Amino acid sequence: MLLAFNKPYGVLCQFSGGGSRPTLADYVREKDVYPAGRLDMDSEGLLLLTDDGALAHRLTDPKHKQPKTYLVQVDGAITDAALGALRRGVILNDGLTRPAGAEPAVEPDWLWPRDPPVRFRKAIPTSWLSVTLREGRNRQVRRMTAAVGFPTLRLIRVRIGDYTLDGLPPGHVRRLA
Repeated sequence: MLLAFNKPYGVLCQFSGGGSRPTLADYVREKDVYPAGRLDMDSEGLLLLTDDGALAHRLTDPKHKQPKTYLVQVDGAITDAALGALRRGVILNDGLTRPAGAEPAVEPDWLWPRDPPVRFRKAIPTSWLSVTLREGRNRQVRRMTAAVGFPTLRLIRVRIGDYTLDGLPPGHVRRLA
């Protein structure tokens, strides 16, 4: 079984032990499925769940190089220099990242409001990017955008390999296989 889940902001990528925080168990009714990868509590979007360990391994192991694409809202007006740095790879405290796909984007018209909303400051604009990674370090997109001077405000995963969010509302599950 393979499921797509649109993880809302603030939901933990685990089925138990959330205390007062919501977990996958609050949304996913299918039994014996587990996340193939993770999204941080403050990230949103596509999470794949499966009961097939081999499939989970193919989806998450870096040697299989499944590209993961994120829509990212950053603090400030993104520069060509920052985009170039993301495309070449960024030095983080755990080493140089692989080059990322990084393109300017527009806020999509299908985007749902976030609760709580992203902070708004009149004097500082925000920008949207599309960032595609082929590795999966802890909080990597957030650390990369911060390293080039544009902290992440909102992060939404929209694609893992051939699987997409494609109109799946937040908190909903779609059976893929």
